[in-house]
Amino acid sequence: MNEITSITPQVKDKRRCNIYIDGRFCCGLTLETAVKNRLKVGMAISPETLSAMQLESEKDTALDKALLHVSTTRKTEKQVRDFLTQKGYLADVIEYVLEKMRGYNFVNDGEYAEAYVESLGAKKGVRLMKMELKNKGVDDMQIDAAFSGMDERAQLDGASALLGKYMRGKTADRETLAKAFRYLMGKGFEYDVAKSALTAFGELDED
Repeated sequence: MNEITSITPQVKDKRRCNIYIDGRFCCGLTLETAVKNRLKVGMAISPETLSAMQLESEKDTALDKALLHVSTTRKTEKQVRDFLTQKGYLADVIEYVLEKMRGYNFVNDGEYAEAYVESLGAKKGVRLMKMELKNKGVDDMQIDAAFSGMDERAQLDGASALLGKYMRGKTADRETLAKAFRYLMGKGFEYDVAKSALTAFGELDED
């Protein structure tokens, strides 16, 4: 068994408290749950027991918080999981919430990736978007599927539009074009796309 060494109120939610076991943060609980189960410092308890308490009493609260979190902008499963983890919910509660949200289609990484590409495909390069989706927790198969119908012309038009803004008021000399090329590459556009976009301003000398 382990020992509860501290019970402290949460700064951002006074209705919840943080539970520490053996000097380390274990989980967050509602004050109602802590009082109902008579939790106190010095009490012997296991993380599994705390997890069971939290799962039974807080799964609906966690689901409400997660639904509110995705109400303004769509999120990936990883983003929802990270959000709930930061709120102090344990793994069992988080998995319960994600299972419910999958069932209601409130989280769908495949659809998220497709909408992401459709929305930003003319503003960001493929490499950058793939990296961002990866960081958001979308798996490789879903990322590849999202780019399967990618409009290559949209990528070129997007690169050209960004380049036009970058080159506004600048002279298309060798140094400026080289910087412009690096700018497009930094935005994640493929080499051939960046090169094609530059042809409207002149040929890039790569020697």
